[in-house]
Amino acid sequence: MSETPSTRRSLQVSLGERSYPIHIGAGLLGDPTWLSPYLAGRQIMVVTNETVAPHYLARLKRGLPEDVEVRELVLPDGEATKTLANVSRIWDALLEAGFNRRCTLIALGGGVIGDMVGFAAACYQRGVAFIQVPTTLLSQVDSSVGGKTGVNHPLGKNMVGAFWQPRAVLIDTDTLDTLPDRELSAGLAEVVKYGLIRDADFLAWLEANMAALRSLEPQALAWAIERSCQLKADIVAEDETEQGVRALLNLGHTFGHAIEAHQGYGSWLHGEAVGAGMLMAAELSQRLGWLSPAEVERTAAIIAAAGLPLTAPADMGVEDFLVRMRLDKKNVDARLRLVLLEALGRAVVHDETPQPLLEELLATFPRR
Repeated sequence: MSETPSTRRSLQVSLGERSYPIHIGAGLLGDPTWLSPYLAGRQIMVVTNETVAPHYLARLKRGLPEDVEVRELVLPDGEATKTLANVSRIWDALLEAGFNRRCTLIALGGGVIGDMVGFAAACYQRGVAFIQVPTTLLSQVDSSVGGKTGVNHPLGKNMVGAFWQPRAVLIDTDTLDTLPDRELSAGLAEVVKYGLIRDADFLAWLEANMAALRSLEPQALAWAIERSCQLKADIVAEDETEQGVRALLNLGHTFGHAIEAHQGYGSWLHGEAVGAGMLMAAELSQRLGWLSPAEVERTAAIIAAAGLPLTAPADMGVEDFLVRMRLDKKNVDARLRLVLLEALGRAVVHDETPQPLLEELLATFPRR
């Protein structure tokens, strides 16, 4: 993949003194112009994983100033590694290196690395700087933006964490060249989500351009990433700590997190579970009288076009879903809160779904 520097673009997450830029384009890694302005001091810890390091660690380090102290930590890969034990390894490395409160952590990898490094930065000496350098489509359009950090618990996904904003997000689209097709599709789930919750025109654009996205066409990818990041930035600026509208970003996630937790983290990729979860949310929206059958079919078609599943795991019964869904962070006073669709392009948080209607959906949704 390649594009000229003139096609690089930047946008801002507006959070007052915690505001930060998102830089998007090809060839950003290795160019000191993009990293140096956001370093807090001269001590740099780059945290990555065993899959990403061989491809991009050396390139990232070439983009750092010559007069800084750079340490690196390479962790195992996979959703199952998103644990407090691995966050402790980051803290151990920082302490052993004698890093102070003006150090900067750089998260080089997908959402798992970004979430863990952000959480480690939020807690180390009560908060140090970090920079997100996401290398998967899912992390580029979603998890690297907005300051949600944390780890999984055996009973629920992302149950331990903190809100801690990065100093910058650096998205080098060249890193998608080494992304497996399955991971690319997982990232497209979050892209589709933005169209479903807030931008019907973007959803229509995705329907027309999904083949280009899956073939890594540079201009299509750059636009999809930029539009997704802008939509998320707007929502985060309005509601940083998810007291209101930010919850809409969880379309499909209550169902999807239940699938991930029940199957074991990493068995289903996050985006795969969210893809199925978005279709479940659309079908429940139809049963509430909000979406037409044609709109549900349209939702299913774009999810399928992204290469995502349209079914739930065969071994998950109604109670398996309900047990996990009751632990969702959006729930208030034991009321199950779901993100549903009043229309394509308009989502709503709903906590009045009749239990029999939800159980009927869970019982009849296709399994594989």
